[in-house]
Amino acid sequence: MPLYLSQHTLACLTRQGADALAQRFLSADAVKTGRILVNMVEGKMFCEFRAESREVLEAWLKSEGMHFDWLLRIEWLTSGGPLQPAV
Repeated sequence: MPLYLSQHTLACLTRQGADALAQRFLSADAVKTGRILVNMVEGKMFCEFRAESREVLEAWLKSEGMHFDWLLRIEWLTSGGPLQPAV
């Protein structure tokens, strides 16, 4: 399944609220949630998702009532070695 990275703005959300949101994302069946990174000072959250397609991911986010600032399909990645396809 393709890998996506999303950015979300967390207006007026507490750490506990962000944790509850993250747990909701992690328990999803329609998409697979990977890492979730949160910056409470700037009110931003970044999420890694695996989904059948961008349309499936967008529909799931909409069904969760979760707006995204941007959504990007990741084609290549590395963890210290050469770039590898993000499949």
